[in-house]
Amino acid sequence: MTVNDDSFTNWKHREETAESMIPMIGKLHREQDVTILLHSRSLVNKSVVSILKTHRFARQIAGAELSVAETMPFLRALTTLDLGPSQIDIGMLAATYKGDDRGLTVEEFTADAVAGATGANKIDRREPRDVVLYGFGRIGRLVARLLIEKAGSGNGLRLRAIVVRGGGDQDLVKRASLLRRDSVHGQFQGTITVDEESSTILANGNAIKVIHADDPSQVDYTAYGIKNAILIDNTGKWRDREGLSKHLRPGVDKVVLTAPGKGDVPNIVHGVNHDTIKPDERILSCASCTTNAIVPPLKAMADEYGVHRGHVETVHSFTNDQNLLDNYHKSDRRGRSAPLNMVITETGAASAVAKALPDLKARITGSSVRVPVPDVSIAILNLQLARETTREEVLDHLREVSLTSPLKRQIDFISAPDAVSSDFIGSRHASIVDAGALKVEGDNAILYLWYDNEFGYSCQVVRVVQHVSGVEYPTYPAPAV
Repeated sequence: MTVNDDSFTNWKHREETAESMIPMIGKLHREQDVTILLHSRSLVNKSVVSILKTHRFARQIAGAELSVAETMPFLRALTTLDLGPSQIDIGMLAATYKGDDRGLTVEEFTADAVAGATGANKIDRREPRDVVLYGFGRIGRLVARLLIEKAGSGNGLRLRAIVVRGGGDQDLVKRASLLRRDSVHGQFQGTITVDEESSTILANGNAIKVIHADDPSQVDYTAYGIKNAILIDNTGKWRDREGLSKHLRPGVDKVVLTAPGKGDVPNIVHGVNHDTIKPDERILSCASCTTNAIVPPLKAMADEYGVHRGHVETVHSFTNDQNLLDNYHKSDRRGRSAPLNMVITETGAASAVAKALPDLKARITGSSVRVPVPDVSIAILNLQLARETTREEVLDHLREVSLTSPLKRQIDFISAPDAVSSDFIGSRHASIVDAGALKVEGDNAILYLWYDNEFGYSCQVVRVVQHVSGVEYPTYPAPAV
Protein backbone atom coordinates (compact mmCIF):
# COMPACT_ATOMS: atom_id res chain seq x y z
CA MET A 1 0.00 0.00 0.00
CA THR A 2 1.37 3.47 -0.92
CA VAL A 3 1.65 6.49 1.36
CA ASN A 4 -1.28 8.02 -0.52
CA ASP A 5 -3.40 4.95 0.17
CA ASP A 6 -2.44 5.08 3.86
CA SER A 7 -3.39 8.77 4.08
CA PHE A 8 -6.73 8.21 2.38
CA THR A 9 -7.56 5.22 4.59
CA ASN A 10 -6.67 7.26 7.68
CA TRP A 11 -8.90 10.09 6.47
CA LYS A 12 -11.84 7.74 5.95
CA HIS A 13 -11.41 6.34 9.47
CA ARG A 14 -11.39 9.85 10.90
CA GLU A 15 -14.49 10.70 8.89
CA GLU A 16 -16.22 7.64 10.31
CA THR A 17 -15.31 8.63 13.87
CA ALA A 18 -16.48 12.24 13.36
CA GLU A 19 -19.72 10.97 11.84
CA SER A 20 -20.39 8.84 14.92
CA MET A 21 -19.78 11.89 17.14
CA ILE A 22 -22.61 13.91 15.61
CA PRO A 23 -25.60 12.05 17.14
CA MET A 24 -23.89 12.00 20.57
CA ILE A 25 -23.26 15.75 20.44
CA GLY A 26 -26.79 16.43 19.23
CA LYS A 27 -28.47 14.26 21.86
CA LEU A 28 -26.49 15.84 24.70
CA HIS A 29 -27.47 19.29 23.45
CA ARG A 30 -31.16 18.60 22.90
CA GLU A 31 -31.90 16.41 25.90
CA GLN A 32 -29.51 17.69 28.60
CA ASP A 33 -28.63 21.25 27.52
CA VAL A 34 -24.95 20.25 27.22
CA THR A 35 -22.88 22.06 24.58
CA ILE A 36 -19.78 20.17 23.46
CA LEU A 37 -16.81 22.40 22.70
CA LEU A 38 -13.37 21.83 21.24
CA HIS A 39 -10.93 24.48 22.46
CA SER A 40 -13.86 26.89 22.97
CA ARG A 41 -15.40 26.12 19.55
CA SER A 42 -18.87 24.60 19.61
CA LEU A 43 -19.30 21.27 17.84
CA VAL A 44 -23.10 21.43 17.95
CA ASN A 45 -24.76 21.18 14.51
CA LYS A 46 -21.39 20.84 12.79
CA SER A 47 -20.70 18.66 9.75
CA VAL A 48 -18.18 15.82 9.61
CA VAL A 49 -15.65 17.96 7.77
CA SER A 50 -16.19 20.89 10.13
CA ILE A 51 -15.52 18.66 13.15
CA LEU A 52 -12.30 17.38 11.55
CA LYS A 53 -11.17 20.90 10.62
CA THR A 54 -11.79 22.11 14.17
CA HIS A 55 -9.62 19.29 15.49
CA ARG A 56 -6.91 20.13 12.96
CA PHE A 57 -7.01 23.81 13.92
CA ALA A 58 -5.86 22.86 17.41
CA ARG A 59 -2.30 22.64 16.07
CA GLN A 60 -2.39 26.42 15.44
CA ILE A 61 -2.77 27.07 19.15
CA ALA A 62 -1.53 23.94 20.89
CA GLY A 63 1.32 23.08 18.53
CA ALA A 64 0.00 19.66 17.54
CA GLU A 65 -3.05 18.43 15.68
CA LEU A 66 -5.76 16.91 17.83
CA SER A 67 -7.19 13.62 16.59
CA VAL A 68 -10.86 12.62 16.82
CA ALA A 69 -9.51 9.30 18.10
CA GLU A 70 -8.17 11.20 21.14
CA THR A 71 -11.38 13.09 21.91
CA MET A 72 -13.93 10.39 21.09
CA PRO A 73 -13.37 8.39 24.34
CA PHE A 74 -14.13 11.51 26.39
CA LEU A 75 -17.30 12.23 24.40
CA ARG A 76 -18.40 8.64 24.82
CA ALA A 77 -17.74 8.85 28.58
CA LEU A 78 -19.88 12.01 28.81
CA THR A 79 -22.87 10.20 27.31
CA THR A 80 -22.89 7.82 30.29
CA LEU A 81 -23.09 10.58 32.92
CA ASP A 82 -26.11 12.26 34.51
CA LEU A 83 -25.17 15.69 33.21
CA GLY A 84 -26.94 18.97 33.83
CA PRO A 85 -26.84 22.14 31.68
CA SER A 86 -23.21 22.98 30.93
CA GLN A 87 -20.52 23.51 28.33
CA ILE A 88 -17.86 20.81 28.16
CA ASP A 89 -14.61 21.17 26.23
CA ILE A 90 -13.45 17.73 25.07
CA GLY A 91 -10.27 19.27 23.68
CA MET A 92 -9.36 20.47 27.17
CA LEU A 93 -10.34 17.12 28.66
CA ALA A 94 -7.98 15.33 26.27
CA ALA A 95 -5.16 17.82 26.94
CA THR A 96 -5.43 17.77 30.73
CA TYR A 97 -5.75 13.98 30.82
CA LYS A 98 -2.30 13.68 29.23
CA GLY A 99 -0.78 15.61 32.11
CA ASP A 100 -2.71 13.83 34.85
CA ASP A 101 -0.64 11.40 36.91
CA ARG A 102 -3.35 9.78 39.04
CA GLY A 103 -3.61 6.69 36.86
CA LEU A 104 -7.33 7.20 36.23
CA THR A 105 -9.19 5.68 33.30
CA VAL A 106 -10.72 8.05 30.75
CA GLU A 107 -14.14 7.38 32.30
CA GLU A 108 -12.93 8.09 35.84
CA PHE A 109 -11.03 11.20 34.80
CA THR A 110 -14.00 12.59 32.83
CA ALA A 111 -16.43 11.98 35.68
CA ASP A 112 -14.09 13.79 38.08
CA ALA A 113 -13.44 16.73 35.70
CA VAL A 114 -17.15 17.44 35.17
CA ALA A 115 -18.35 16.51 38.67
CA GLY A 116 -19.79 20.00 39.13
CA ALA A 117 -22.28 19.30 36.34
CA THR A 118 -23.45 15.86 37.45
CA GLY A 119 -25.85 14.30 39.91
CA ALA A 120 -26.75 16.45 42.91
CA ASN A 121 -24.34 19.17 41.77
CA LYS A 122 -25.99 19.88 38.44
CA ILE A 123 -27.93 23.10 38.03
CA ASP A 124 -31.57 23.14 37.05
CA ARG A 125 -32.62 23.79 33.50
CA ARG A 126 -33.73 27.37 33.06
CA GLU A 127 -37.10 28.43 31.77
CA PRO A 128 -36.81 29.99 28.31
CA ARG A 129 -36.11 33.75 28.50
CA ASP A 130 -37.87 35.93 25.96
CA VAL A 131 -35.69 38.16 23.75
CA VAL A 132 -36.79 41.06 21.55
CA LEU A 133 -34.64 42.64 18.83
CA TYR A 134 -35.26 46.34 18.30
CA GLY A 135 -33.83 46.94 14.85
CA PHE A 136 -32.87 44.35 12.25
CA GLY A 137 -29.72 45.57 10.54
CA ARG A 138 -26.29 43.93 10.25
CA ILE A 139 -25.86 43.15 13.95
CA GLY A 140 -29.55 42.47 14.54
CA ARG A 141 -29.73 39.76 11.89
CA LEU A 142 -26.53 38.07 13.07
CA VAL A 143 -27.75 38.11 16.68
CA ALA A 144 -31.00 36.59 15.40
CA ARG A 145 -29.05 33.79 13.69
CA LEU A 146 -27.14 33.09 16.90
CA LEU A 147 -30.25 33.09 19.08
CA ILE A 148 -32.00 30.68 16.71
CA GLU A 149 -28.93 28.45 16.59
CA LYS A 150 -28.66 28.39 20.38
CA ALA A 151 -32.35 27.64 20.97
CA GLY A 152 -31.26 23.98 21.18
CA SER A 153 -33.41 22.22 23.73
CA GLY A 154 -35.64 25.26 24.04
CA ASN A 155 -34.46 26.00 27.59
CA GLY A 156 -32.24 28.98 26.85
CA LEU A 157 -32.93 32.27 25.07
CA ARG A 158 -35.99 32.45 22.87
CA LEU A 159 -36.24 35.11 20.18
CA ARG A 160 -39.87 36.17 20.32
CA ALA A 161 -40.09 39.38 18.29
CA ILE A 162 -38.34 41.86 16.04
CA VAL A 163 -39.35 45.54 16.04
CA VAL A 164 -38.78 47.52 12.84
CA ARG A 165 -40.15 50.64 11.20
CA GLY A 166 -43.14 50.10 8.96
CA GLY A 167 -42.20 49.19 5.41
CA GLY A 168 -43.96 48.95 2.11
CA ASP A 169 -45.04 46.03 0.00
CA GLN A 170 -43.37 42.70 0.74
CA ASP A 171 -41.76 44.15 3.88
CA LEU A 172 -41.86 40.88 5.78
CA VAL A 173 -40.68 38.82 2.81
CA LYS A 174 -37.73 41.15 2.21
CA ARG A 175 -36.66 41.10 5.85
CA ALA A 176 -36.88 37.30 5.93
CA SER A 177 -34.81 37.18 2.74
CA LEU A 178 -32.07 39.29 4.37
CA LEU A 179 -32.04 36.83 7.28
CA ARG A 180 -31.92 33.88 4.87
CA ARG A 181 -29.00 35.08 2.72
CA ASP A 182 -26.05 37.27 3.59
CA SER A 183 -23.36 38.39 1.14
CA VAL A 184 -20.65 38.21 3.81
CA HIS A 185 -21.75 35.43 6.17
CA GLY A 186 -23.47 33.10 3.73
CA GLN A 187 -26.79 31.33 3.96
CA PHE A 188 -28.80 30.77 7.12
CA GLN A 189 -28.28 27.24 8.43
CA GLY A 190 -31.83 25.94 8.36
CA THR A 191 -35.24 26.81 6.98
CA ILE A 192 -37.12 30.10 6.98
CA THR A 193 -40.76 30.61 6.03
CA VAL A 194 -43.01 33.66 6.24
CA ASP A 195 -46.58 33.89 7.51
CA GLU A 196 -47.69 37.31 6.30
CA GLU A 197 -51.16 37.00 7.79
CA SER A 198 -49.78 36.78 11.34
CA SER A 199 -46.68 38.90 10.54
CA THR A 200 -44.42 36.06 11.64
CA ILE A 201 -41.09 34.65 10.48
CA LEU A 202 -40.65 30.94 11.19
CA ALA A 203 -36.96 30.06 11.47
CA ASN A 204 -36.03 26.49 12.40
CA GLY A 205 -39.33 26.18 14.22
CA ASN A 206 -38.94 29.49 16.09
CA ALA A 207 -41.97 31.74 15.62
CA ILE A 208 -40.68 35.33 15.52
CA LYS A 209 -43.29 38.10 15.52
CA VAL A 210 -42.41 41.13 13.38
CA ILE A 211 -43.79 44.28 15.04
CA HIS A 212 -43.91 47.56 13.11
CA ALA A 213 -43.36 50.66 15.23
CA ASP A 214 -41.66 54.03 14.76
CA ASP A 215 -41.04 54.57 18.48
CA PRO A 216 -40.67 52.34 21.57
CA SER A 217 -43.67 54.00 23.21
CA GLN A 218 -45.96 52.46 20.58
CA VAL A 219 -45.37 48.85 21.71
CA ASP A 220 -47.01 46.83 24.50
CA TYR A 221 -45.10 43.54 24.38
CA THR A 222 -47.52 41.76 26.69
CA ALA A 223 -50.09 41.99 23.89
CA TYR A 224 -47.90 39.47 22.04
CA GLY A 225 -47.50 37.14 25.02
CA ILE A 226 -43.99 38.44 25.72
CA LYS A 227 -42.95 38.76 29.35
CA ASN A 228 -39.81 39.51 31.36
CA ALA A 229 -37.95 39.98 28.07
CA ILE A 230 -34.46 41.22 27.36
CA LEU A 231 -34.64 43.79 24.58
CA ILE A 232 -31.54 44.21 22.40
CA ASP A 233 -31.40 47.65 20.77
CA ASN A 234 -29.44 47.34 17.52
CA THR A 235 -30.31 50.81 16.20
CA GLY A 236 -27.88 52.90 18.27
CA LYS A 237 -30.45 55.71 18.14
CA TRP A 238 -30.56 55.98 21.94
CA ARG A 239 -27.32 55.57 23.87
CA ASP A 240 -27.91 57.17 27.27
CA ARG A 241 -30.04 55.95 30.16
CA GLU A 242 -32.87 58.40 29.48
CA GLY A 243 -33.21 57.37 25.84
CA LEU A 244 -32.83 53.63 26.42
CA SER A 245 -35.38 53.76 29.24
CA LYS A 246 -38.04 54.29 26.56
CA HIS A 247 -37.73 50.56 25.86
CA LEU A 248 -38.81 49.60 29.39
CA ARG A 249 -42.34 48.93 28.28
CA PRO A 250 -44.80 46.29 29.51
CA GLY A 251 -43.18 42.89 28.91
CA VAL A 252 -39.58 44.18 28.86
CA ASP A 253 -37.31 43.71 31.90
CA LYS A 254 -33.85 44.69 30.65
CA VAL A 255 -32.33 46.62 27.73
CA VAL A 256 -28.99 45.75 26.10
CA LEU A 257 -27.43 48.24 23.65
CA THR A 258 -25.17 47.07 20.80
CA ALA A 259 -23.16 50.30 20.74
CA PRO A 260 -21.08 52.22 23.29
CA GLY A 261 -23.27 53.55 26.09
CA LYS A 262 -23.06 57.15 27.26
CA GLY A 263 -23.16 58.66 30.73
CA ASP A 264 -23.68 56.14 33.52
CA VAL A 265 -24.71 53.26 31.23
CA PRO A 266 -22.34 50.34 32.05
CA ASN A 267 -20.17 49.29 29.08
CA ILE A 268 -19.72 45.53 29.31
CA VAL A 269 -17.07 43.40 27.61
CA HIS A 270 -17.93 39.78 28.26
CA GLY A 271 -15.04 37.89 29.82
CA VAL A 272 -13.60 41.05 31.35
CA ASN A 273 -16.22 42.86 33.42
CA HIS A 274 -19.51 41.03 32.90
CA ASP A 275 -19.39 39.84 36.49
CA THR A 276 -19.72 43.49 37.65
CA ILE A 277 -23.29 43.75 36.32
CA LYS A 278 -25.60 44.39 39.25
CA PRO A 279 -28.63 42.07 39.42
CA ASP A 280 -30.98 45.06 39.47
CA GLU A 281 -29.30 46.83 36.50
CA ARG A 282 -31.90 47.18 33.77
CA ILE A 283 -29.91 49.07 31.13
CA LEU A 284 -26.43 48.22 29.87
CA SER A 285 -24.24 48.43 26.78
CA CYS A 286 -22.02 45.88 25.04
CA ALA A 287 -19.61 48.68 24.04
CA SER A 288 -18.23 48.59 20.48
CA CYS A 289 -16.75 45.81 18.37
CA THR A 290 -13.32 47.44 18.64
CA THR A 291 -13.57 47.81 22.42
CA ASN A 292 -14.41 44.11 22.63
CA ALA A 293 -11.41 43.33 20.41
CA ILE A 294 -8.79 45.28 22.35
CA VAL A 295 -9.88 45.05 26.01
CA PRO A 296 -9.42 41.25 26.54
CA PRO A 297 -5.82 41.13 25.17
CA LEU A 298 -5.06 44.43 26.91
CA LYS A 299 -6.18 42.88 30.20
CA ALA A 300 -4.11 39.75 29.47
CA MET A 301 -1.02 41.89 28.90
CA ALA A 302 -1.66 44.19 31.85
CA ASP A 303 -2.18 41.29 34.25
CA GLU A 304 1.13 39.68 33.25
CA TYR A 305 3.43 42.58 32.42
CA GLY A 306 1.75 45.78 33.56
CA VAL A 307 1.04 48.57 31.05
CA HIS A 308 2.25 52.19 31.35
CA ARG A 309 0.55 53.51 28.21
CA GLY A 310 -0.76 52.38 24.84
CA HIS A 311 -2.12 53.38 21.46
CA VAL A 312 -4.55 51.45 19.30
CA GLU A 313 -4.82 51.98 15.55
CA THR A 314 -7.78 50.19 14.02
CA VAL A 315 -7.93 49.33 10.34
CA HIS A 316 -11.68 48.87 10.11
CA SER A 317 -13.99 47.57 7.41
CA PHE A 318 -16.48 50.08 6.05
CA THR A 319 -19.97 50.20 7.55
CA ASN A 320 -23.50 51.32 6.66
CA ASP A 321 -22.76 54.69 8.23
CA GLN A 322 -20.61 55.54 5.19
CA ASN A 323 -21.73 56.40 1.68
CA LEU A 324 -21.33 54.06 -1.30
CA LEU A 325 -20.54 57.09 -3.49
CA ASP A 326 -19.50 60.62 -2.55
CA ASN A 327 -22.46 62.38 -0.98
CA TYR A 328 -23.38 64.62 1.93
CA HIS A 329 -22.58 63.24 5.39
CA LYS A 330 -22.60 64.99 8.77
CA SER A 331 -19.02 63.75 9.37
CA ASP A 332 -16.15 65.37 7.48
CA ARG A 333 -14.76 62.31 5.68
CA ARG A 334 -17.41 59.58 5.90
CA GLY A 335 -19.30 61.15 3.00
CA ARG A 336 -16.58 59.99 0.62
CA SER A 337 -17.09 56.69 -1.18
CA ALA A 338 -16.48 53.78 1.21
CA PRO A 339 -15.63 51.13 -1.44
CA LEU A 340 -13.12 53.43 -3.15
CA ASN A 341 -11.21 55.07 -0.32
CA MET A 342 -9.31 54.63 2.90
CA VAL A 343 -11.02 57.03 5.28
CA ILE A 344 -9.47 58.44 8.44
CA THR A 345 -12.05 58.62 11.21
CA GLU A 346 -12.38 58.64 14.96
CA THR A 347 -12.84 55.72 17.36
CA GLY A 348 -14.20 55.83 20.86
CA ALA A 349 -12.72 52.44 21.70
CA ALA A 350 -9.68 53.82 23.51
CA SER A 351 -11.72 56.01 25.85
CA ALA A 352 -14.13 53.12 26.44
CA VAL A 353 -11.28 51.05 27.91
CA ALA A 354 -11.56 53.00 31.16
CA LYS A 355 -15.16 51.83 31.63
CA ALA A 356 -14.32 48.17 31.07
CA LEU A 357 -10.96 48.23 32.90
CA PRO A 358 -11.30 50.89 35.62
CA ASP A 359 -8.24 49.56 37.48
CA LEU A 360 -5.99 50.13 34.47
CA LYS A 361 -4.34 53.48 35.04
CA ALA A 362 -2.45 53.52 31.74
CA ARG A 363 -3.44 56.17 29.20
CA ILE A 364 -4.76 54.57 26.01
CA THR A 365 -5.19 56.63 22.85
CA GLY A 366 -6.74 55.56 19.58
CA SER A 367 -7.51 56.37 15.95
CA SER A 368 -9.05 54.54 13.04
CA VAL A 369 -8.92 54.12 9.28
CA ARG A 370 -11.90 52.69 7.38
CA VAL A 371 -10.85 50.55 4.43
CA PRO A 372 -12.67 49.02 1.41
CA VAL A 373 -13.49 45.57 2.81
CA PRO A 374 -17.04 44.63 3.96
CA ASP A 375 -16.07 42.77 7.14
CA VAL A 376 -13.16 41.87 9.46
CA SER A 377 -10.92 44.52 10.92
CA ILE A 378 -7.53 44.58 12.62
CA ALA A 379 -6.48 46.49 15.73
CA ILE A 380 -2.79 47.30 16.15
CA LEU A 381 -2.19 47.63 19.88
CA ASN A 382 1.10 49.37 20.73
CA LEU A 383 1.94 48.99 24.43
CA GLN A 384 4.67 50.29 26.71
CA LEU A 385 4.96 47.58 29.37
CA ALA A 386 5.99 47.88 32.99
CA ARG A 387 8.85 45.44 32.48
CA GLU A 388 10.99 44.12 29.67
CA THR A 389 10.16 40.83 28.03
CA THR A 390 10.77 38.82 24.87
CA ARG A 391 8.71 37.94 21.84
CA GLU A 392 8.76 34.25 22.74
CA GLU A 393 7.55 34.92 26.28
CA VAL A 394 4.64 37.08 25.06
CA LEU A 395 3.66 34.49 22.44
CA ASP A 396 3.68 31.71 25.02
CA HIS A 397 1.60 33.84 27.39
CA LEU A 398 -1.05 34.78 24.82
CA ARG A 399 -1.23 31.23 23.47
CA GLU A 400 -1.83 29.94 27.00
CA VAL A 401 -4.44 32.64 27.66
CA SER A 402 -6.30 31.60 24.50
CA LEU A 403 -6.30 27.96 25.59
CA THR A 404 -6.88 27.79 29.33
CA SER A 405 -7.75 31.18 30.84
CA PRO A 406 -11.17 32.72 31.58
CA LEU A 407 -10.57 34.80 28.42
CA LYS A 408 -10.36 31.80 26.09
CA ARG A 409 -13.78 32.55 24.56
CA GLN A 410 -12.66 36.12 23.83
CA ILE A 411 -9.08 35.62 22.64
CA ASP A 412 -8.08 33.32 19.81
CA PHE A 413 -4.53 32.68 18.60
CA ILE A 414 -3.27 31.91 15.11
CA SER A 415 0.25 31.19 13.86
CA ALA A 416 -0.56 30.68 10.15
CA PRO A 417 1.97 32.79 8.21
CA ASP A 418 -0.38 33.46 5.29
CA ALA A 419 -3.52 34.57 7.17
CA VAL A 420 -5.48 37.50 5.74
CA SER A 421 -8.65 39.28 6.82
CA SER A 422 -11.21 37.12 5.00
CA ASP A 423 -9.91 34.06 6.88
CA PHE A 424 -11.58 35.41 10.02
CA ILE A 425 -15.10 35.91 8.68
CA GLY A 426 -17.35 34.02 11.07
CA SER A 427 -14.88 33.95 13.97
CA ARG A 428 -16.73 33.73 17.29
CA HIS A 429 -13.91 35.27 19.29
CA ALA A 430 -13.71 38.96 20.17
CA SER A 431 -10.16 39.09 18.80
CA ILE A 432 -7.53 36.83 17.27
CA VAL A 433 -3.83 37.31 18.07
CA ASP A 434 -1.71 37.08 14.92
CA ALA A 435 1.44 35.39 16.22
CA GLY A 436 3.50 36.04 13.10
CA ALA A 437 2.96 39.79 13.23
CA LEU A 438 3.72 40.26 16.95
CA LYS A 439 6.65 42.59 17.68
CA VAL A 440 8.43 42.87 21.03
CA GLU A 441 11.50 44.91 21.90
CA GLY A 442 12.38 45.44 25.53
CA ASP A 443 9.36 46.99 27.24
CA ASN A 444 7.52 47.67 23.95
CA ALA A 445 5.02 45.17 22.52
CA ILE A 446 2.91 45.59 19.37
CA LEU A 447 -0.03 43.20 19.03
CA TYR A 448 -1.92 42.66 15.78
CA LEU A 449 -5.48 41.64 16.59
CA TRP A 450 -7.91 40.49 13.91
CA TYR A 451 -11.64 40.62 14.65
CA ASP A 452 -14.85 39.95 12.81
CA ASN A 453 -16.44 43.26 13.71
CA GLU A 454 -19.88 41.86 12.84
CA PHE A 455 -20.07 38.20 13.86
CA GLY A 456 -17.45 38.12 16.62
CA TYR A 457 -19.08 41.16 18.20
CA SER A 458 -22.55 39.60 17.88
CA CYS A 459 -21.25 36.54 19.77
CA GLN A 460 -20.09 38.84 22.58
CA VAL A 461 -23.53 40.46 22.67
CA VAL A 462 -25.24 37.08 23.00
CA ARG A 463 -22.83 36.07 25.79
CA VAL A 464 -23.79 39.20 27.74
CA VAL A 465 -27.49 38.48 27.20
CA GLN A 466 -26.98 34.88 28.33
CA HIS A 467 -25.23 36.13 31.47
CA VAL A 468 -27.91 38.63 32.51
CA SER A 469 -30.68 36.14 31.70
CA GLY A 470 -29.20 33.39 33.87
CA VAL A 471 -28.70 30.90 31.03
CA GLU A 472 -24.91 31.21 30.82
CA TYR A 473 -24.03 27.69 31.86
CA PRO A 474 -20.68 26.76 33.49
CA THR A 475 -17.80 25.40 31.43
CA TYR A 476 -15.81 22.25 32.23
CA PRO A 477 -12.97 21.66 32.76
CA ALA A 478 -12.97 24.99 34.60
CA PRO A 479 -10.52 27.48 33.04
CA ALA A 480 -7.38 28.32 34.98
CA VAL A 481 -7.60 31.61 36.87
